[in-house]
Amino acid sequence: MGESSHRRAALVEFPQQCGVLVAQVFGAGQEEAGEALLLAPLDLDGDVLTFDALHSVKANVAWLAETKKAHYVAVIKPNQPTAWAQLDGLDWHAVAIQHTASNKGHGRRESRSIKTLAIADNLGGIAFPHAKLALRVHRRRKETGRKETRETVYAVTSLDVHQAKPAELASHLRGHWTVEAQHHIRDRTFAEDASTVHAGNAPRVMATLRNLAIGALKALGATNIAKTTRAIRDQPERALPILGITYKPDLNGT
Repeated sequence: MGESSHRRAALVEFPQQCGVLVAQVFGAGQEEAGEALLLAPLDLDGDVLTFDALHSVKANVAWLAETKKAHYVAVIKPNQPTAWAQLDGLDWHAVAIQHTASNKGHGRRESRSIKTLAIADNLGGIAFPHAKLALRVHRRRKETGRKETRETVYAVTSLDVHQAKPAELASHLRGHWTVEAQHHIRDRTFAEDASTVHAGNAPRVMATLRNLAIGALKALGATNIAKTTRAIRDQPERALPILGITYKPDLNGT
């Protein structure tokens, strides 16, 4: 998880620094129970966890903050209309942009800006115990040959202005999007959504194998999983060293 005073981990999934999945809960509706199951053995005192608020419940958030002494950044999405509308309705126009960042790579250019706003404990409908700040991130992305897209993302956090600077909060959110990119890779590169494997535990096994492949490549420093996967597809023997297998073909008699 790293050695900083605020180590970061994506709830139930994997540490953001390495981007390698170490645990996952399978099955619709099991995420909430899985949170405590996977996190209970861990020392989370002072750590910062990120998660989509849809996959958490008030009791679990309170458990993280009060029992595990952890901080959180919870992303609020439009499929939570009440909380999203309340955050969207805050007076963001009166708040100056507090941090900006941009990057280029893989055929796209992206820029992000963040604003933070202190929220009262009684901000109705946003059921997140110990929430101190509301966050608003505006993302602009331009992919080669495509129109620019813009997106506004809201979040709440238990960190206050004295515990994390806007740049640090932006970093936590960007790390969380790295986690979400894992699902994008599984679908786009490994065609997970198109899989016809549905019987028994086979879907879980296949998901585990996809996660294993992605994690092994990331652990070796691969930044473009699709490109690396194509290279291995064209020369399968390249996969053997990744699995610790030495490839020494016997060419005698051929």
